[in-house]
Amino acid sequence: MAFADHVKSLLLSDISSIAHNPHPFVNNPGRDFTRNRKISMQDLMEFYICMESGNLQHELLKYFYFRSDTATVSAFHQQRSKLKPEAFLSLLKQFNGHFQPETYKGSYRLIACDGSEFNIPLNEKDADSHYPPSGKSKRGFNMLHVIPLYDILGRCYLDVELQPIRRKNEFRAFCSLMDRFEYDEKTKPIFIADRGFCSYNVFAHAIENRASFLIRAKDVFVSRLLGQDISGREFDVSLQRVFSRTHSKKKYLHPECAGLYKFVCANVCFDYISKENPEYPMRLRVLRFKIPGGAYENIITNLPGDEFPPEEIKTLYSLRWGIELSFRDLKQTIAAEQFHCKSREYIGMEIYARMILYNFCSFITARVIISQKGTKHAYQVNYSMAIKICHEFLSAYTGPSISVECLIGSFLLPIRPGREYGRRKRLQPPARFAYRFI
Repeated sequence: MAFADHVKSLLLSDISSIAHNPHPFVNNPGRDFTRNRKISMQDLMEFYICMESGNLQHELLKYFYFRSDTATVSAFHQQRSKLKPEAFLSLLKQFNGHFQPETYKGSYRLIACDGSEFNIPLNEKDADSHYPPSGKSKRGFNMLHVIPLYDILGRCYLDVELQPIRRKNEFRAFCSLMDRFEYDEKTKPIFIADRGFCSYNVFAHAIENRASFLIRAKDVFVSRLLGQDISGREFDVSLQRVFSRTHSKKKYLHPECAGLYKFVCANVCFDYISKENPEYPMRLRVLRFKIPGGAYENIITNLPGDEFPPEEIKTLYSLRWGIELSFRDLKQTIAAEQFHCKSREYIGMEIYARMILYNFCSFITARVIISQKGTKHAYQVNYSMAIKICHEFLSAYTGPSISVECLIGSFLLPIRPGREYGRRKRLQPPARFAYRFI
């Protein structure tokens, strides 16, 4: 059996196993999905993963091969209302479990965390995600903030938190994701994140989970942590700090080390400071280095300096860009922003399903052998074409089989390192429902 066929059989088998034990994932256990319907639970989950950006009735016709007895949109809505979004999140983790994660230095996993905003269909009744008309949009718009964990070397999503934009809390989401992460004794994760995730509580959660972290920080954060001006300087220092919610030296457990104490305001979340444990000691490593263009960057980590010198820290942080590229493929190539509903619960189902499809494509593409041509540039897989090929392979339940790996290997792109592109900023229009012909 070809590897692509093996991956497909694993995914379909996982869906089948969830459909045969639906009780944890339905709203009414013992009633939902117990009778024969045109759309079974397995059909519903497969349909979500294979669905494209057309309108629902067209997508249903394609899935059921344009049969005259194809289920209606109303029937789809009735079946969808029985299912919990957790079914897809469980499928994501179960499917990932079949594949051995790629490691760095044989004992580390590089896990990126970042947030991305999804423009969802206009729903003025949803106050938590709705922005009223303003200079950004004449009609207003709704947004959902998505914070996933992403395996950089394996190019796959591991877990995700969804938050309405007006209830966005990236610190809390990152802590929850680290607490839920499936740790093992063989590999240790290195959580890599941008400066939007830099907080003492995040550091503490990583330390308590015996994980490593590498997080970019703002100048003002590092300056306060060190207690000195850092402008125009490069350094790599290790330091000890004790976090407490009091300024009173009389209440310090170790007043002789008063210079190491850092005050944490009562309004700032710190889960490991309480009446029983009023202080939390922490050892950190802070790096500051100059980048092209004259600016400086700060990195806070707990990775040891003897094993991870500054140049390696820079390289590791640069790999974080992989999650940004995954957002581009998720939104544009897989059309994860082309939603078919207004409810945040059902939108969550579609996002989970798109991440499962992304992982399905990644696992297959990772096994493609690329023959280098001895030219000026090395070559890599055209990931956009690979995703389209894998999606068609997954959707085609009948018909002649294709050599997926060979077909993907015929679409290559040259690797041109050192290219930089500025981010495009645009106004936010309200998202429309998808009624495209293709």
